[in-house]
Amino acid sequence: MSTLAYAVADSATMLRRQLRHMWRYASMTLLLIGMPIVFLLLFVYVFGGTLGAGLGGPGGGRAEYLEFVVPGILLIAVAAGAQGTAISVAMDMTEGIIARFRTMAIFRPAVLTGHVLGSMIQTMLSLAIVLAVAMAIGFRANADALEWLAAAGILAFITLALTWLCVALGLVTKTVEAASNLPMPLTFLPFLGSGFVPTDSMPTALRWFAEYQPFTPVIDTLRGLLLGTAIGDSAIIAVAWCAAITLASYLWARKLYNRDPIR
Repeated sequence: MSTLAYAVADSATMLRRQLRHMWRYASMTLLLIGMPIVFLLLFVYVFGGTLGAGLGGPGGGRAEYLEFVVPGILLIAVAAGAQGTAISVAMDMTEGIIARFRTMAIFRPAVLTGHVLGSMIQTMLSLAIVLAVAMAIGFRANADALEWLAAAGILAFITLALTWLCVALGLVTKTVEAASNLPMPLTFLPFLGSGFVPTDSMPTALRWFAEYQPFTPVIDTLRGLLLGTAIGDSAIIAVAWCAAITLASYLWARKLYNRDPIR
């Protein structure tokens, strides 16, 4: 069997391991799905009437705000899924299973690959459910099939980027508790971008941060693809951010995983 075949086989084994963990600990999956749904319902039904009135749509209100806020909610779902990856990696590193894997004749990166692929499947499932709930309460996209495919690609790319980042964060921490807290700012970045209010409504300093942080071009691209708003250069910037975060996080995670295994 070739090296590539061994790598694929071992990665598939580790992916099955992660999927079994997801099935066994279904409460974690339900939490990751439930949090963005709670945010969606909270912002639409509690704040949507007031915030929607300021969007300048026909009449303002909840319907306009629902369309505006869904891309930001999807990014929260992605960040929450990535946070779960950091916890899962930290648990492996602190419970001794990685030390055992190191003694076995397996493709070394397969362990991390299994975490990444398992998390991406979990996150994409979460995104599908969140989007279904959004549609059930009135969200309507005017995207064609190609635009839906492009939106799915952007979501998959940002999921890959944040998942590798959280793999590295799970490896760099000493405890599971630290791994659960370190990625938490990712969940709040959509609030400090264009996810919930237009950036031009923010004070100057906050507006500058909101417009140049990585989540804003992703949100603006998703909003443009799904709702037909102007995208401009947001798509190019979003892809560039995703590629840079993925590459840097992968290299960081690989370096951390190959270090001295003593924690």
